[in-house]
Amino acid sequence: MSSQKLEVITSPHVAEMSPLPENTLIGMCNPLLDIQTTVEKSFLDKWGLKENDAILCDDKHNDMFTELTKDFTVEYIPGGAAQNSLRVAQWILNSPNRTVFFGAVGKDQYGELLATKAKEAGVNVQYQINETVKTGTCAALINGTHRSLCAHLAAANTFTQDHLQKEENQKIIEQAKYFYVTGFFITVCPPAIIQLATHSAEFNKTFTLNLSAPFISQFFFDKLSEIIPLVDVLFGNEDEAAAFAKAHGWETTCVKEIALKAAALPKKSTKPRLVVFTQGPEPVVVVEGDKVTEYPVTRLPKEEIVDTNGAGDAFVGGFLSQFIQGKGIEASVACGSYAAQEIIKKHGCTVPSVCKYH
Repeated sequence: MSSQKLEVITSPHVAEMSPLPENTLIGMCNPLLDIQTTVEKSFLDKWGLKENDAILCDDKHNDMFTELTKDFTVEYIPGGAAQNSLRVAQWILNSPNRTVFFGAVGKDQYGELLATKAKEAGVNVQYQINETVKTGTCAALINGTHRSLCAHLAAANTFTQDHLQKEENQKIIEQAKYFYVTGFFITVCPPAIIQLATHSAEFNKTFTLNLSAPFISQFFFDKLSEIIPLVDVLFGNEDEAAAFAKAHGWETTCVKEIALKAAALPKKSTKPRLVVFTQGPEPVVVVEGDKVTEYPVTRLPKEEIVDTNGAGDAFVGGFLSQFIQGKGIEASVACGSYAAQEIIKKHGCTVPSVCKYH
């Protein structure tokens, strides 16, 4: 029989107040409940999954979710890439409601759990509620220090642009100065992304995008290419950078070269594009304009590495927590690396009760 836990570790708020106004940063992505467990490599092979990869599930994976909840000890953890990043940013900022999240969930227990945990973490959750489709889930399968993600979007896939047109959400958008959207959301509602990105450019705000997974560049490149000219800050890892380069026809796998080429792509505003590519334990590559900088990463001892799931999301959360305060790139990268290391020491994208970064 399986043993299933619905409780989640979240961070208590610290009384210290941030100088940032409320609703400074808006995140938009797919809110998913991670169904996390440890599996053998043979399980990944059985379901056609790869280590350290993220995919959208198809019909053949339906029975996999049934098998997981029936035969494995699973843990339910609030997930979804941008929502993870915002929870981490809030943990570091120590002041609730500096960030806002848009995404779609079902009217069910999982949706309520996601909302509760995100609010506990300090995120101002503004979900679009779908009364007929269930909340999305993601199988987060841990094998050693590797993780494989297989997402069943469900309600998350039903987000519509009219949610942003609501009067209360229009006010939030007007308040915000920074926007963070993941590549995953390109599969759901590109018009909503374009709306936020266009607003950001028009009012000289900052729009940031994550490449998210190789399959976004491989299969949704046309939509991605429509958004890139509006992107002020582009995030990704080395595998996502390689897929982005291949989709462009750039014959290089050098992360620094790809970052330079990505920064030089056409842009609608005169603000130089910032490109930030992580490489696991290797240096973070940052390009601002035509300047390349590498920021070394402190390697964790192998025995401290518990789970790499959520490390990329945590890096972005840490980075943005400083960036939206006007801190420099070096400080933002340092905080991103700190957050990623804290997440790697725990299962899932969960944070310690105390943030020691301050």
